[in-house]
Amino acid sequence: MIFPLEQLVKFKDNIYEITCAASHRAYQLSRLGDPEIEENEGKVVSLAAKQLFTHDVKYELDK
Repeated sequence: MIFPLEQLVKFKDNIYEITCAASHRAYQLSRLGDPEIEENEGKVVSLAAKQLFTHDVKYELDK
């Protein structure tokens, strides 16, 4: 899967927040060596973005 641009274009919330969340999730995935990375041709950031846009992974801001 490439980066989910269609979902990014349709995204109506704060783009900065989801970008930060995707960055943090990509870091988590790479540190854990998640097997889904291989299924996604090694594209960690696009996998993280897909997980966020499809709500497989939830995120919230620390306040």
